[in-house]
Amino acid sequence: MSASAPTPDLIAAARAHLAQVDPLFGRLEAVTPVFEWRLRPGGFAGLARMIVEQQISVAAAASIWARVQAGLPDMTPHALMALDDPALQGFGLSRPKVRYLREIADAHLTGACDFDALKALPDAEAVAALVAIKGVGRWTAETFLMFCEGRIDVFPGGDVALQEAMRWADGLEVRPNEKAAYARAQAWKPYRGVAAHLLWACYGGVRRGEISLTA
Repeated sequence: MSASAPTPDLIAAARAHLAQVDPLFGRLEAVTPVFEWRLRPGGFAGLARMIVEQQISVAAAASIWARVQAGLPDMTPHALMALDDPALQGFGLSRPKVRYLREIADAHLTGACDFDALKALPDAEAVAALVAIKGVGRWTAETFLMFCEGRIDVFPGGDVALQEAMRWADGLEVRPNEKAAYARAQAWKPYRGVAAHLLWACYGGVRRGEISLTA
């Protein structure tokens, strides 16, 4: 069963709720336009792509993923495990990323992290199942659940762009750290994922000069 993105009506209701529970979102609501949920393909291939894209430029990530897709048109755990390391590195993957992709494939094949079963788990349990895989950190797990499964109450508090958007909206000198961001987000349940999207929209708008948060 494929994931579905939250509807525009749900996002609008979530934005209204967030504006009521935290003045930060009251300020953002007035300046941030309507946005759509950024849903990506999920499952094993979706998480593999997120690993491939980590810590490299957008252009490099797109190029390497295109080569991976060309060499592995059937992007499944079995197909990946059938290739040796030199073949995978030939797509432009680093040795650590090859190792992490094998860890993800092995986790699925052994049942340690079945991606079909993952969809039925509560958010916290799903995060725990993903971070148990070597090479998958909390940020990767949380953004996977948001972008690939459409979960609306997951918040990647370690994301620097989210922290910076919080700083701008609150008019602070120093951005909140990861612990403070997670603590602040507790008040945003059950729409922490919507809050993250709103903060990302704000961050992008400010960087592009489309949004001003000055009084």
